Amino acid sequence: MQAKTAAVRDLVSAEEWQVRVDLAAAYRIVALLGWDDLIFTHISHRAPGPDHHFLINPYGMMFDEIIASSLVKIDLQGRKVMDSPFDINPAGFTIHSAIHESREDALCVMHLHTDNGIAVSAQKNGLLPISQPSLFALASLAYHDYEGLALNDDEKPRLVADLGEKKNLILRNHGLLTVGANSGEAFLAMYNLERACRIQVMAQAGGGELIPIAKPILAGIEAQAKVVTKGLGADLVWPGILRKLDRLDTSYRE
Repeated sequence: MQAKTAAVRDLVSAEEWQVRVDLAAAYRIVALLGWDDLIFTHISHRAPGPDHHFLINPYGMMFDEIIASSLVKIDLQGRKVMDSPFDINPAGFTIHSAIHESREDALCVMHLHTDNGIAVSAQKNGLLPISQPSLFALASLAYHDYEGLALNDDEKPRLVADLGEKKNLILRNHGLLTVGANSGEAFLAMYNLERACRIQVMAQAGGGELIPIAKPILAGIEAQAKVVTKGLGADLVWPGILRKLDRLDTSYRE
């Protein structure tokens, strides 16, 4: 199923190739952490250049199979703008296209269906301020009510309005979504959000009364997060993720 690396690499800029490598790495680390949902869900990234073109996974390929050259370049309508032997799921791009079109800073959009994320998305009170990871997520978190399968363009304005300028979005009864200026930022935001959800589900399973973190602490956490993690720390964490993947399998770079 893999495209020939040289054929794709020779057709794109060095900048786009690096974006492709990082995006393929994001798919691989999601699979490694067990966050993938077979061939479903997506991570998209805007392609460098003046056009609103985007890179997304080929439909039918498992996340641990994705390589830089297999990513498909499409426009905001989900139409291929570069020859590829692979197709995409246009319906799956509905959420992504809405955000990419409205948020110039959201170069990478990661949407997942993790068990813990869906479990918290189904809770009336959503993510609770009961752990340190939850505070980092709550510092920039929005919610979007479930409207059925994300196939209707009419939902886009409501989704965009609900997200606003936030980095994290809980899609109620559905899953999690994060945005970032690159694959590393979107991944690290998702790592923190998903972990906060997992901790909440585990704490609730314990059956004891939960202790909420005081509101004044929550109010100051956004500024503290920027200091402690250097703007979420993607510039520090992502190179380590790439080294980890390289120790396991370098094929994502092909």
